[in-house]
This record gives sequence, structure tokens and C-alpha cells, in this order.
Amino acid sequence: MAFSLNIGKCSLLGNYRENNEDSIDVKVFPDLTVNIVADGMGGQAAGEIASRKAVDIIPRELRKNLTSHLNGEGVKSTLRRAIVQANEEIMAMGALDKDMKNMGTTVVMAIWRKGAEVFVAGVGDSRCYLIRNKRIQQLTVDHSLAQALVEAKTISPAEAKDHRFRNVLWKYLGSKEVGDGPDVQVVQVQAGDRFLLCTDGLTGVVPDEQLATVISSATDMQQLAEGLGQLALDQGSRDNVSCVVMEVVEG
Repeated sequence: MAFSLNIGKCSLLGNYRENNEDSIDVKVFPDLTVNIVADGMGGQAAGEIASRKAVDIIPRELRKNLTSHLNGEGVKSTLRRAIVQANEEIMAMGALDKDMKNMGTTVVMAIWRKGAEVFVAGVGDSRCYLIRNKRIQQLTVDHSLAQALVEAKTISPAEAKDHRFRNVLWKYLGSKEVGDGPDVQVVQVQAGDRFLLCTDGLTGVVPDEQLATVISSATDMQQLAEGLGQLALDQGSRDNVSCVVMEVVEG
């Protein structure tokens, strides 16, 4: 069965920030679609620069190296290398300019090659979700200290939602902890599947169950993306809010 994607995207400054440090992009090549969301951090304009570098470098590297003959493992490896390349370039910029010394960014992406598979990877706490049959599943793992405590069984997942370390990241682009790149999830898609890529400006205030309800009932992906952004602001988000939504359709 042949599939195609309907995509919507939205990035909002919000009500409390002076700069939008998020960057999002959807790059559609003849045989490749790259959906990517990044949430920058750092002083001055450094966060904006780091997130923009991530969404520029990773699709560039994928376009250059993701050849049609690669199998699934080859795609995973290429995706990891693209993330490592972005990390190295962001760290190099930080080393050369004292104003960018502490800059970094999260990144989450979903890659589709016109087949039946979507490849998902993330670094930091921007997330990717799959919504299928009105149920929501988080595909990425937050690289926060709170999540590390959950994995160590020191606190529960419920406690992590409001933990003081929930927004403290131990791994992000711009850090040595990226290593050889993150794990890559592979999803065998079905018609009707919907994917959400988003920053914590959305997930910090809108519960997963509410996301599932809103996303499952939507009919237009661009209106959905804009609606999710406004929903986060209406529910008190104090951050920039950014998302990309993808719907898998037959044809």
C-alpha cells in the first residue's frame, strides 16, 4: 500500500518570552521528508542560533548521505551521524564565541522515505508521539534529570511530571553526552496514524490524554498544529510553543 503525508506546523513566541528560541522545519525532497523541531537554550540569541543550526544541518546531512539503497539499519546509522554532525558544529561555534559558550538545543525528528516506515529520533526533552486508534504513545525518551531518576526507580513517572529537575537536561545538542547519537525508533505506519513532534512548551501544560483527544478528532493538520499551539498558551504555557503534526494517508 502506498502512503503520503499531510503535514501542519506551528511555532509561537508565547506570552512570556522576548525571543522565540524554537526552530521547526519540514523539508520535502523527491524521495525524503524530514520533519524536525528544536528548542534552543543559552544566553543572548544563542538558543535561537543553536536551534536554527540543528534544523539546517541535520536535513542537509540526510539529503547528502541517505541514499535510496540503504536498508533500515543504514538509515538509522545515517540519522545518528547527522545528529552527531550537528552536535559537533554547535559545540564548535560555542567554543569560538564567548557569547555562545553555553548554547545548546534539543532536537526531535521524524524521517519518511515514501515507504511504510517512519524513523524517529530525539535528543533532549522535545518529544515525538504516535497517535493511533485514539491512543497516544510517546516514542522518544526525555534526556532530563527527572527522567533519569525515573529510570533509576528513585521517583515514579507521575512524580517526574512536576519534579524540580524535569526541565534540567543532561543531554542535548551542544553537549559531549551526545556521543554516537541517540537510539532511533522505527514505526511501521498505518493509514490514519498521526505523529506529533513538539517542544516542552506544549507537553509541559497539555496532558497526553488531552493531546490524544484533540489530535484524533482533527481533520486539517495545519489547523491542528495552530490549535495545539493556542491550546498550550490558553493553558498557561510560559515558554515558546512549537509543533509539527503528520497524518499518514493512503495514496
